[in-house]
Amino acid sequence: MHPSSSDSHDLRREHAALLAAYGQAQSHCSRLLAAQGARILYLEEEAMRLRAAVIARDTALAWAREDRRALEVSIPGLPKRAALARSVTQLMERVQALMRERLAWQGRSAGERRAGAPAPSPAGRPAAIALSRKSVLCVGKDAMALALTRKVVEMAGGRYLGHSGGGADGEALEASLVEADLVICQTGCVSHGAYWRVKDHCARTGKQCVLVDKPEALNALRLERET
Repeated sequence: MHPSSSDSHDLRREHAALLAAYGQAQSHCSRLLAAQGARILYLEEEAMRLRAAVIARDTALAWAREDRRALEVSIPGLPKRAALARSVTQLMERVQALMRERLAWQGRSAGERRAGAPAPSPAGRPAAIALSRKSVLCVGKDAMALALTRKVVEMAGGRYLGHSGGGADGEALEASLVEADLVICQTGCVSHGAYWRVKDHCARTGKQCVLVDKPEALNALRLERET
């Protein structure tokens, strides 16, 4: 049985449609492959750039570490100096915070007094100590605490005096006590004789004395300039 001319025509038409669809599919796949190839090339270049950046960073970090080691070797005690500088910064921030707290408390006290209310008792609060043009004697053996206290005293405009608190140097301690306007004594790290000498001198002369049992208690002092 031979197909009719109408059937042959339909077959040719369907075959042409299939070929066209196949061609479109091939073109679409070719475009996808080209886009994927371009994307892979871009990612490879990006990975190369990132690896180069990491290498440059690691190299710079290694050189920085070498420079730091060389600097530490050339300057003895640099880590301790850096730690001391950080401690000074923290101490100054503490002093400033306490001064702001004092001003706020004074403002509240003034408002309450104007309103007729009794002023709150300042018990338990460290007194504000004005140091401008005053001599401050610090008695103790803790070198770090003394260095920090000296920094604060000098920044507040005062004159720093120091004594180790050894019992064998009583005359020098007495002379320093006479010269000082304010005495700060680290009671936990001085000799028994030096402690009683300081306490007796302050009691006899009425001089302002601050006795702290631990060096870190010096952080509670509020030292400021006179206005």
